[in-house]
Amino acid sequence: MDIALPGEGARSTRYALVGKPVQPVIGARFSRIAYAAAHVVADPLNMTDPWSRPVVDWDRTMAFRHHLWRLGFRIAEAMDTSQRGMGFDWASARELIRRSIAEARTVAGDLASGAGTDHLAPASARTLDDVIAAYEEQFAFIEGQGGKAIMMASRALAAVAKGPDDYALVYDRILGQASGKVILHWLGDMFDPALKGYWGSDDFEAALDTVVAIIERHAGKVEGIKISLLDAGREVALRNRLPDGVLMFTGDDFNYPELIAGDGKRHSHALLGIFDAIAPVANAALAKLADGDRAGYDALMAPTVPLSRKIFEAPTEHYKAGIVFMAWLNGHQDHFAMVGGMQSARGIRHYAEVFRLADQAGLLADPDLAMSRMKSLCAVAGV
Repeated sequence: MDIALPGEGARSTRYALVGKPVQPVIGARFSRIAYAAAHVVADPLNMTDPWSRPVVDWDRTMAFRHHLWRLGFRIAEAMDTSQRGMGFDWASARELIRRSIAEARTVAGDLASGAGTDHLAPASARTLDDVIAAYEEQFAFIEGQGGKAIMMASRALAAVAKGPDDYALVYDRILGQASGKVILHWLGDMFDPALKGYWGSDDFEAALDTVVAIIERHAGKVEGIKISLLDAGREVALRNRLPDGVLMFTGDDFNYPELIAGDGKRHSHALLGIFDAIAPVANAALAKLADGDRAGYDALMAPTVPLSRKIFEAPTEHYKAGIVFMAWLNGHQDHFAMVGGMQSARGIRHYAEVFRLADQAGLLADPDLAMSRMKSLCAVAGV
């Protein structure tokens, strides 16, 4: 099977599929905790105002979560992968969290939900108390549903904080009153430019000291921390300083295979947006790692890295488009439309390269369907 895909300039080239779909291992046991940050499925037929009012296809959105649970993943719900802060507001996230927690109970699925301050516009935040109150509202909702919270980075806090002590004050307050264990999230400015200088400094070592001190004060309340800086060395530096019992969750969508495998002394668990798109292969690879087959793990994971690096290329915050594109190619939704119309954030040559790399990684579950859908997208783009 081959297809005409856009190449350099105005030319198109023929591409012949080369990959064989990797089959996941249903019922596999993992030796690492693996959270997949899941996307939401928009409802394009009911989006009369797609740029400003999100409309969700709840049935397909929940079905995708069952797909991830069936493959052995935990779900990180209502995170940046679900377009929090990029078209998906807190009111919608609240409904998503409520539904997902209820669905998780039907299959004993594991789920943690993002608690942030996104209902507080950064320009409206005047004091740290405003930020604390916003966090408290979202924590109260999640914990009131019986859920576990992931404390997301806050644009409002980044806007009002004057230094590390202000971050410490906010995190101390929220962690001190959380009812259960919390996962922290250090999200770099490549994912969200509004978070530049988070923890009160542009210097990594200074920021590291701040976050480690917070964790040490609340080690009994912190399950772990996800770091998303796309820098393996910085993740390892934090991992080496975590107190006993506090887990490292890699959020590095560029270097995740080596970080999950570890260095023989320490390893990272995972909380990754790319797992949404590569779930079948990640499942098979993690099963091999659990069996002690490092070579088999590497052989499966390695081809997913070029795909992930393409999906997460700059501007990185638009990676959600590639995640939803993959879900469409693989039949998890009937359309390629996103909340906020964000599918337009990437061009046809980007999607063509994602298609090629997905094929080479064994991630086109039904090649005939994927080929048909890619042809339709190319036709719309004039290829």
